[in-house]
Amino acid sequence: MSKSSLVRIFSLLLAVGKISELDAFYLPGVIPHSFSKGENVELKVNKLSSIHTLLPYDYYSLKFCRPQEGVKTYSENLGEFLRGDRIENSAYDISMLDEEYCNILCQVDLKTKDVADFKQAIKRQYHHNWIVDNLPAASIMDTDSFVTTQYVGYPIGYTEGSVSYVYNHVNIIMEYHTVDENAYRIVGFYVEPLSVKHSYNGDWNGKDPAPQLTSCSQQKHLSYEDVKGGHQKLVTGKLIFSYGVEWRSSDVKWASRWDVYLSMNHAVPDRVHWFAIINSILIVVFLAFMVAMILVRTLHKDISKYNKLATDEEKADEREETGWKLVHADVFRPPVELPMLFCVLAGTGMQLIICAFFLVLFAAVGFLSPANRGSIMIGMLLLFVLMGSFAGFTSARLYKTFKGKQWQRCTLLTATLFPGIVFAVFFVLNFIVWCYGSTGAVPFLSMLAVLTLWFCISVPLTFLGAYFGYKKDPIEFPVVTSNIPRQIPPQPWYLNPVLTVLLGGVLPFGGCFVELFFIMSSIWMDQYYYVFGFLLLVYVILAITCAEITIVLCYFQLCSEDYRWWWRSFLSAGSSGVYLFLYSMWYFVSKLNITGVVPTVLYFSYMAMVSITFFMLTGSIGFFACLWFVRRIYGAIKVD
Repeated sequence: MSKSSLVRIFSLLLAVGKISELDAFYLPGVIPHSFSKGENVELKVNKLSSIHTLLPYDYYSLKFCRPQEGVKTYSENLGEFLRGDRIENSAYDISMLDEEYCNILCQVDLKTKDVADFKQAIKRQYHHNWIVDNLPAASIMDTDSFVTTQYVGYPIGYTEGSVSYVYNHVNIIMEYHTVDENAYRIVGFYVEPLSVKHSYNGDWNGKDPAPQLTSCSQQKHLSYEDVKGGHQKLVTGKLIFSYGVEWRSSDVKWASRWDVYLSMNHAVPDRVHWFAIINSILIVVFLAFMVAMILVRTLHKDISKYNKLATDEEKADEREETGWKLVHADVFRPPVELPMLFCVLAGTGMQLIICAFFLVLFAAVGFLSPANRGSIMIGMLLLFVLMGSFAGFTSARLYKTFKGKQWQRCTLLTATLFPGIVFAVFFVLNFIVWCYGSTGAVPFLSMLAVLTLWFCISVPLTFLGAYFGYKKDPIEFPVVTSNIPRQIPPQPWYLNPVLTVLLGGVLPFGGCFVELFFIMSSIWMDQYYYVFGFLLLVYVILAITCAEITIVLCYFQLCSEDYRWWWRSFLSAGSSGVYLFLYSMWYFVSKLNITGVVPTVLYFSYMAMVSITFFMLTGSIGFFACLWFVRRIYGAIKVD
C-alpha cells in the first residue's frame, strides 16, 4: 500500500471521528412541536431505576400521586420494552409560560408497608425518570455544601444516619426557545427536588379544595434556603406532594437541545477519546510495520529465491525448501477438529462484523441516537436479522470448501446456534426479573415479536444465503493438498497454542478498552453514550489490529512448520473476548456497587453474552485476514 493511500485512509478516519464533535441533529421527518402560550405541557413518568439493583420498577409501584383520570400507559416500541421502559402519564398540570409557585399536587396516606417500600427504594438509590417533550429530566441537587447537576433523573429521597427523608417538592425548570410570535419550543428540562415538611392552617382530607400552604411562599419559587420547617421524614400518616414551575428563556435551538445531556455538560473532554484513538493508532502502526517487514523483506526475498531459475548444480542449495514453504502441501488441509462448528462460527462472525459496522455507522451519522429511545436496540435487532444471508453464504461456501456432506445441519446450526444461546439465556434472565415484578421483564408479546424476527426473517435469509453459497464453487487454493498429512515437528515453547492464543487478544483489546469503559458506563451506570464517530474509528482500528496480529502469529506458526492455522487464527484474535470478560469483572469490583445475588447474576450473564459476541466478531476478522494472507503468500511461489 502506498504512502499516499495510507494518508487518505487516516484522513478519512479522522474526518469520521470529527462527526462526534458536531452538534446533535434530528432526522428529516422528526418535526419539533411548537407550544403556544397557555398550551398544556404533558409531563410523563418512566420507570424507577437504580444502578445498584439493575431491576427497574413501575413508577406507581410506590405511593406517588396518581392522575385523576387514571394511569395510562403510552405505546412503546420494541426497543423501549427491551430496555425496561414503562412510560405513563402523571398528575402534574403544566402550561406553557405559566409560572407556578408551591402548588399542592396531592396528599397521600402512607401505611407501614408504603413507608417500608419508600425506605427500601431510597436505600437502593432508586431515582425518578421524567420526560417532557421527549426530553429526560436532569436534576439540580442542592445541599448545605454544594449544588450539583445530574443528567439522568433525580433520587426519591436520601438518608441521614438512620432517618430517611423523601423529596416531596420539586421545582420544575423549563427552558424554552422562541421561534416565532406565540411559538415556543422546549429545549431544557430540569428538576430541583426538595424535602419539605409542609404545613397549612385548618384541616384537609386530601379531596376538598387544597388549602394554602404556610411552609412555602406563593410569590416565589421555593429554594433550599427557604425550607424553614424542617425536612419531610418518612413516617406513617399524611404526606403532601407539591411542585412549582419556572420558565427560562434560552438561546439553545431545538436541534441542539440534547447536546448537554449527551455530553453530560462536557464532563468527559474529547481529548480523552482522542488519546485512546492515538494509542490505538500507534498499536496499528507498530503491527503494520511488522507485517510490512514480513511481506516486503522476508517473504519477498524467500519467494524470489524460491522462484528463480537455477542450474542443476544450484538446485540442491537454492531450491531447498525451508520454513513455511515446506508445508505448502498441507497448509490448506481442512481442520480435523470440529470443521462444521468452525464454519458456523465463521459465518455468524461475518454476520456480526457487518451488523456491528452498519449499526455504528448509522449511529455516527445520526440515524440512531439515544435521543430516540429504543432506536439503537431496534437497529441492532433488525440489522442482525437482515444480515443472516451473509452468515448462511459464508458458512455454506466454507463448508463446501472443506468437502462437508451435512450441509443442511451446518445451515441449521448457523441460523440457530448463536441466536438460540442468546435467546435461551435472555429467556431465563427475563423469567427471573419477572418473578421480582420488575418492568425490566419483557412482555410476552415483545418476546413473541423477537421470535418472529428470528424464525420468520433471520432463519429464511440464512437458508437463502446458504443456497447461494453452495451454488458457488469452493474457495480456490493456489496449491494442491497432499493425501497424506505431513508430520509436525516439536514446537518451541513460545509457539505454544495457549500462549499464542492468549497473546493474540491483548493488542486488539488494548486498542479499544478506553472506549469500552464509556460504553459500559452508559449501560450499567445510566449515562448517555453519544460519541459514535469515535466508536466507528475505534471499530475500524480494532478490525485492522485483529487482522495484523493474527497474520504475524500465523507467519511464525507456519515458519515452525505447523500448518494447523484455521482454529488458531480464529482463537488468537477471538481471545480478546476473554479479556473483555476479565475487564467486566474488574469493572464490577472497582466501579459498580451492585448488591444482591440477582443483580450480580444479571450483570455477569449479560457480560458473558457480550464477551461471546465479541469473541466471534474479532475471531472471524482474524480468520478471514489470515485466510487472505496464506492464499497470498502461497500463490506467489512456484511448486513442482
